[in-house]
Amino acid sequence: MGLMRLPSLFFTCCVLASFVMPSWAAHPRKADLKNVGIVGNVKFDYAQVMKVAPVYQTWHASHVEEQCDPLPLTEVAPELDPGHDKHRKISRVMELVKGFFSNHHTEQALPGASTNSQRNCRIVEVPRQFRRPIAYDVDYIYKGTKYRSRLPEDPGNRLPVRVLVTPYLSEHNFPPPR
Repeated sequence: MGLMRLPSLFFTCCVLASFVMPSWAAHPRKADLKNVGIVGNVKFDYAQVMKVAPVYQTWHASHVEEQCDPLPLTEVAPELDPGHDKHRKISRVMELVKGFFSNHHTEQALPGASTNSQRNCRIVEVPRQFRRPIAYDVDYIYKGTKYRSRLPEDPGNRLPVRVLVTPYLSEHNFPPPR
C-alpha cells in the first residue's frame, strides 16, 4: 500500500508546484531585468561644424649633399693711376657677374689679385621633415551642445550624426543624469 501512495504523493507535489511557479515567475528579480534586450530608437540628423583642426603625422629624414664654403674675397694690388683704378673696378665687377652666371666656376684669380685660401668642400647630412594630415579634430554643435570628435576626413560645414535614444534603467532607481 506504500507504493500506491507514492504516485499520489508525486501528483500532489506537482499540483502544488504548479501553483507556486506562476507566482514566482510573475515577479522577476532585478538580475533578470538585465537579461532583457533594450532596443533603442535611431535617427539621423546634421550638426553645425564650428572648427576643424588637422592632426599631422611628421616624418624625419635626411639626405647627403656636398657643401662648399664661398670663394674667398680677392685682394687687388693698388694702382698708381686713379683713372685707371675706376676702369679696373668696372672690369672686375663685370668678371664677377660673368662668373656668377656661368655654369662652371673657375678658380682663376683676376690679374693683379691674390687669393688667401682654397675652396673648401665637404659632404654633410641635411635633415628634412615631412608632414601630412592623418585625421581632423572637429568641434561641432548639435541641439545646443558642443562636441568634439576625431574624424578621418574634413566634414565641411555640416556633419551627419546618428542619434540613438534608449530608456535609462537604473538598479537603484536614481534619477537619470542631466
